Amino acid sequence: MYRGICTAILVIISLGGEAYADLRMNPDHIKGPDACGECHKKSVESWKQSHHAKSFKTLPRSENARDIAKKMGLKRIKADSDCLTCHFTSAMVEEKVKPIAGISCESCHGAGAEWIDVHSDFGGKDVKAENEDPAHKVERYSKSEAVGMIRPSNMYALAENCYQCHTVPNEKLVNVGGHTAGSAFELVRWSQGEVRHNLWYTDANEGASIERRRMMFIVGKALDLEYALRGVAKATEPKKYAKAMAKRAATARKQIAAIAKRIQSPEIDQIVEISSGVKLKLNNEEALSAAALAVSNATRALAKRYDGSEFGGIDGALPTEDKYKGLVTP
Repeated sequence: MYRGICTAILVIISLGGEAYADLRMNPDHIKGPDACGECHKKSVESWKQSHHAKSFKTLPRSENARDIAKKMGLKRIKADSDCLTCHFTSAMVEEKVKPIAGISCESCHGAGAEWIDVHSDFGGKDVKAENEDPAHKVERYSKSEAVGMIRPSNMYALAENCYQCHTVPNEKLVNVGGHTAGSAFELVRWSQGEVRHNLWYTDANEGASIERRRMMFIVGKALDLEYALRGVAKATEPKKYAKAMAKRAATARKQIAAIAKRIQSPEIDQIVEISSGVKLKLNNEEALSAAALAVSNATRALAKRYDGSEFGGIDGALPTEDKYKGLVTP
């Protein structure tokens, strides 16, 4: 069964002679932000103020984006998977794949066709969230996750969505198209700025707790390392992409080692050992991919085992509010 954005799928759909390959979400399973907005109206309104939402209109008008598309041989930015897979949310519209929004709810929480009805059923026609039976809530969450929903509690899966795009895992797009080889993405700084939409439990859109920010920081650095290793593994020539991924991996490796000096965790020690034992070079795909998978497994285990209360030693390394990316919607 389709498990949402975390599961890599191959979708080949014919549309006007164009092929849509490697879309990270199955268009058949996309419901769109309006479906989420039926319950999460405030969150969707907050999202509409973000670059994630506005890019639906602004990206195709960007001269830089058009230049990249031209170099890649793409006729339309909204009609090729090199752009669609990260910059848009695409769905089946009249039997054709079409982008319906920018980076939206399902880009992070998984394509919703299988789980949105389960998630919004509080136990009966007249039952609302505030009077839902606690046992039903637990069951509802469990069923939603079983069919692909990525809830905030699943920090690794949620954060993985960010790094799958922000590391730009596409050698041709960088070397030929001239796309930047990944952004200076950091999970705490970017998640607590303009994309923050903590409006279900609080009207004030409060930031994450210190414990959660600690976990975000650690898991984010580990994911940065994982996806940089994957990037080096897939690189085929000693050009911009390969160099950038190797540099990113080396930086992430140092950052994880610094974290290991501040706090105690066998999983973090394991990540340090794994990453230090692999060479960041071309034609080393097997070793690099194996290392990335091992880092992934260790990071998943860490995210499940800890809640951040034990990791006060990294507080001095956490980004402060003045470093958050973009303005928070009040």
